[in-house]
Amino acid sequence: MTSVSTTAGADAVGRRGAALVVLCFVQFMLVLDDNVVSVALPSMRDDLGFGAAGLAWVVNAYFLAFGGLLLLFGRMADLLGRRRVFLTGVALFGAASLVCGLAQEPWQLVAGRFVQGAGSAMASPAALALIALLFPGSAERARAFGIWGGIAALGGTMGLVISGALTGLASWRWIFLINLPVALAAVVLLPRLVPESRAGRAARLDVPGAVLGTGALVALVYGLLRAGESSWGDATAAGPLVLAVVLAVAFVAVEARAAEPLVPLSFLSFRFRAVANGATLLFSAAMYAMAFLLMVHLQTVLGYRPLAAGLAYLPYGAGILAGMWLSSRAVARLGMRPALVMSFLITAAGLLLLSGVAPDDGYASGVLPGMLVTSIGCGLSLPALTVAALTGTTEEKAGLGSAVLSSVQQIGGAVGVAVLVALATRRRDGLTVEGSQYAATEGFSFALVVAAVLVALGAAVIAALLGRARPPEGTPDV
Repeated sequence: MTSVSTTAGADAVGRRGAALVVLCFVQFMLVLDDNVVSVALPSMRDDLGFGAAGLAWVVNAYFLAFGGLLLLFGRMADLLGRRRVFLTGVALFGAASLVCGLAQEPWQLVAGRFVQGAGSAMASPAALALIALLFPGSAERARAFGIWGGIAALGGTMGLVISGALTGLASWRWIFLINLPVALAAVVLLPRLVPESRAGRAARLDVPGAVLGTGALVALVYGLLRAGESSWGDATAAGPLVLAVVLAVAFVAVEARAAEPLVPLSFLSFRFRAVANGATLLFSAAMYAMAFLLMVHLQTVLGYRPLAAGLAYLPYGAGILAGMWLSSRAVARLGMRPALVMSFLITAAGLLLLSGVAPDDGYASGVLPGMLVTSIGCGLSLPALTVAALTGTTEEKAGLGSAVLSSVQQIGGAVGVAVLVALATRRRDGLTVEGSQYAATEGFSFALVVAAVLVALGAAVIAALLGRARPPEGTPDV
């Protein structure tokens, strides 16, 4: 009997490990497509005949669907089944990738990117919820989130490298077609590894809340994207942002009276989770903006070619992996609050180092030190932030908790890029009399100093509030 039990236990552990591998590779694919098109945009423009405005929507369509639909699909995963929603999202993402890879007209590529974003919005929160439920113990959950975050961070870094390599050596179409084997493997393997899970009691989807919440997120993301392209005072940016505020107010009013709300207000007001999500918002704003600004700086000021700029990011991925490996150990030894404060301050120090990169600096002496310090701080932060942001999430709302965290990350990233790029541009334009390289460097430096201040503010929020926001006794773990 003991031998049989031991074998069954080993099989269960093996299946969980295999499921984690599949889920992490899918997340790698999804995050890869956040920025994989960046280097390939000029080739897409030449092949398909994009105009300047239309080309931007190859990027924006993905973010609009992904950021706008996360809450809706996260809640649907809880109600309809997390595995089912995940597999549907992966299949949709794979089909859309095929459409993108075979596109012959600009509208086909943009439509494919929008559907890719919708598939990501289905798969990503469902996958994170499945991991949270597969690894219920705090130590094993922290390790699983560390692996998940490391693979996701590698996807963000490798997107630039893979895009440059495939575009230069083959065709931009392969940056989409390489998704197909991963999607197919996930659809085939995951049903054999993970049982279905859903909320324990029957519940209906809150349709008014879903319409208002999704509308608010779509309007917010669209307004932020337009602000990044034009200015905050432009009607095409200000109008959607005002609409987002109106819809958000209506959403709160509806949810307060709904019998089965899409997002219970008590879920959002749970203090420990609220502090962690607030810190995640600040952290995401800084890190998304840093990645964008540094890539532009490497190519336009330091003179790197696209593939060289992508390869320059490889140590960033290595630093994140090292930070991930240290993260669970830091939390176990220091506690959640001190570990997060320390990791945020390390990240802020790295951003300040990067802000000092001058036009005549070499890679090893100028770019690399700040990149490594920032990446280690980022790797230390991500798993602990994920655990903190999902603390107290019940089994019934695991998908919702994951979707809220993903929405916060996407919105923070959109805000960070829109605001900090605008600050960098304004600073540069005010100094053009000093020379273009000098002015661009000053704008880059100023924006990264602001990013460092945002991360330091996140550390202050955690230090002041997280320790007093411990979950009450008996609150279920993720």
